[in-house]
Amino acid sequence: MLIDSIIILLSIFGLWFGALWVVDSATHIAKKLGISELVIGLTVVAIATSAPEFAVTVSAALSGQSAISLGNVIGSNIFNLGLILGIVAIFSSISTNKTIWLRDGGLLVITGILLLTFYYDLQLVWYEGLILFTILVSYIVFLIKKKEPIEEEIPTGDFTWIDIPKIIVGIVLIIGSANFLVESATSIAKVFGVSDWLIGITIVAGGTSVPEFATSIVALIKGRHGISAGNLIGSDLFNMLGVLGVASVLRSISITESEYLSLLVMLINLMIFFIMLRTSWKITRIEGFILITIALFRWSLDFWI
Repeated sequence: MLIDSIIILLSIFGLWFGALWVVDSATHIAKKLGISELVIGLTVVAIATSAPEFAVTVSAALSGQSAISLGNVIGSNIFNLGLILGIVAIFSSISTNKTIWLRDGGLLVITGILLLTFYYDLQLVWYEGLILFTILVSYIVFLIKKKEPIEEEIPTGDFTWIDIPKIIVGIVLIIGSANFLVESATSIAKVFGVSDWLIGITIVAGGTSVPEFATSIVALIKGRHGISAGNLIGSDLFNMLGVLGVASVLRSISITESEYLSLLVMLINLMIFFIMLRTSWKITRIEGFILITIALFRWSLDFWI
């Protein structure tokens, strides 16, 4: 068990550094090819920052560990819109606007409703996953045509020869770390008699959310309190539509009735968050505490169901 714990810790670091290298190198290569920063932000950066969730979710799905697969995505949702956003809001209120509220927040709620509908039979099959992925592609195309970027931080710097091997190593590191993380987390779950779902929604989800968490903490340290809710909303949209969509196309993802209840709680959480985006066009310190409280409640619920 000690070895598995060490492997999990190393895997989390591997996911973080792998994602960081892929984002930096892919951005430099894209700039070298003359691709605009808008397209880079919507594709290269957004996809690369979701690479840990994608690698872990797909790896778990292909291994037949559906609970870890879906639990990772829902757990990342808890981290992003609960703990991370809540912590940032406590230090400084986060400004929102009509676009973030209706376009991004609205799509987030619609996605939650779709997932609840698709999972009514406790299974997400390939054509439902294809629908989710198609919505994501349509969303990206819409943003590009409207020239409204997802608020992702685009790394600065110019292309150098080291970027080519760096992106290759980064991808290998992400894939390898994801496999080790899933295997070790499953091994620990069996030792303690803990369900794969609980491991996926806590340890695995926390590990794959390291890039978003680290970015937010660095922003706080640098005094950049104006971090937008749009960034974390975009990350969740990529996870639920893209990551879960592709994973279910490769292999159907099944859940239990108790896990379906967690999906229902997630939708209620998304609706509360949607309301917060509209109230006075900012997420206040009090609302930050509420988001954290809801996140902790959602976790405690998963321990009991």
